[in-house]
Amino acid sequence: MRVAQVAKKDVVFDLGNVLLRWDPRHLYRKVFVDEARMERFLSEACSLAWIQSIDGVHDFAAPIAIRAKEFPEFADELALFDTRWLETLDGAIEDNLSLMRALKAQGRPVYGLTNYPAQKFDLSRAIHPFLDEFDAIVVSGREGVTKPDPRIYEILFARTGRAPGELVFVDDVARNIAAGERLGMAGVLYAPGMDLAAELRNRGVL
Repeated sequence: MRVAQVAKKDVVFDLGNVLLRWDPRHLYRKVFVDEARMERFLSEACSLAWIQSIDGVHDFAAPIAIRAKEFPEFADELALFDTRWLETLDGAIEDNLSLMRALKAQGRPVYGLTNYPAQKFDLSRAIHPFLDEFDAIVVSGREGVTKPDPRIYEILFARTGRAPGELVFVDDVARNIAAGERLGMAGVLYAPGMDLAAELRNRGVL
């Protein structure tokens, strides 16, 4: 299959599971003794859909208080999603971080576009200093809007001064890629184990 060329485009990186390993299980495997109960908690009280619904907030206190009333059985565990949130991270994805830094070393700008609560992003910067290395970044919790809403992409275009056709977006969620492509960006759907450098090289970006 012939791959479309996207030469001379600047790269926009998602953070979670593109540059940083993120999974609530990193935290909750330390909390739950019963794996089945943990999975029920993660499918019901602390579901991915609920987590995504609060990615546009500044901090978690209010939404977690509301959620705890809906799931009183898991009130204590929900509270940990706020107080021990950093434990949902499991370090950088080193190959992709090296790629980002290699682009910067070539004098090319690198950008970030992430669904990330504002307060947690600020905490993450303290333990992952590379989060300050972007030439520009759009964080959903700071903007009050999340991917795949077109408005957050428009914020990215304005902040970077780049037209959609000048950017290639790397994200691990298909609907986020699709939203960017509808606006004119090129997209790379990242999956664990993908050789991202090779993929971008194949497309003529590197």
